[in-house]
Amino acid sequence: MATDILAEITGMLVEIVGDEYLLAEEVTMKTTFNEDLALESIEFVALAELLHHRYGAQVDLMGFLAEKDMDAILAMSVGELVTHIGRITHTSLARAAAGGSPASAG
Repeated sequence: MATDILAEITGMLVEIVGDEYLLAEEVTMKTTFNEDLALESIEFVALAELLHHRYGAQVDLMGFLAEKDMDAILAMSVGELVTHIGRITHTSLARAAAGGSPASAG
């Protein structure tokens, strides 16, 4: 599952940053958003939108980042995001299998 999520995030990053940059540097779980990819804040916003379209509102990148201090955000790896998405989607799938619906909450 993590390799699927990593591949999807890599595809999103290619779409945001551009092929030529990511072709020179393969994205791995250890790739950092700041140092390795040099993602700008506007690119994080674009990534958040793509994640929202792909995984739904429960994968809230901005909310995930809000839980971190500046040093943790600057050091964040692609693997941390993959793990976060895996946890969220696993919980959603488990809820759906148990008959619960996120839409019925509220």
